[in-house]
Amino acid sequence: MNFGLIYGIGLLIIGIVVPVRQNVQDMDFKEKRFKMVAEQIKSRGINDSDVIKAMQIVERHLFVPNYLKKYAYQDRPLPIGHGQTISQPYIVGLMSQLLEVEEGEKLLEIGTGSGYQAAVLGELGGEVYSIEIVEPLQKRAAFVLDSLNYKNVNTRYGDGYIGWLEKAPFDGIIVTCSPTKIPQALIDQLAEGGKLVIPVGLKYVKKLVLLEKKKGKVVQHNVIPVRFVPMVDIDGNLY
Repeated sequence: MNFGLIYGIGLLIIGIVVPVRQNVQDMDFKEKRFKMVAEQIKSRGINDSDVIKAMQIVERHLFVPNYLKKYAYQDRPLPIGHGQTISQPYIVGLMSQLLEVEEGEKLLEIGTGSGYQAAVLGELGGEVYSIEIVEPLQKRAAFVLDSLNYKNVNTRYGDGYIGWLEKAPFDGIIVTCSPTKIPQALIDQLAEGGKLVIPVGLKYVKKLVLLEKKKGKVVQHNVIPVRFVPMVDIDGNLY
């Protein structure tokens, strides 16, 4: 019996089984992702083709803890540690659509969290600047975004309530945590014609609002009731 031949065949079998299993898993996630977009995004009125395409591309399961990957494409937010969450897919789609991002626009995100929303904005062609107040989350999000080659997404650790003055003005600003009132610094850093999407309100009464700066004045539109984690300062005090 040719044991060398048998051993070689065994290695060949081992060599092809692992990638095949990985491909099966990748295809399973892709199928779930496209189903998520069809059932949770498009069916609820998100019709911006660029947003739809971005959410079909960005792999949400790569932005959640390993033990939660199987739930990544379900219709709900998920915990990412430190009392924070990755937003429900529909909310990500809605907020992205409200910004009406154009290629090359400068965008600010307050609350990097997992990095998922920043990745979607990056896929829309924006130059993204994202601030996270929980340093371990900022470091993890930066690692994931870098590993996925999002060269147009920049993150830093800091207090988003004061914005990112040195990179202002911004064509669009998204806030993924809820203050009790809209930060004046973010309004000031919004470019003429720019849009600010932010959840705002008291602990149990929050609404998603869209602000547009027109001729130096801000016009506010109420969108839908929402639930978001609160916006806090470095010491954990509520804004």
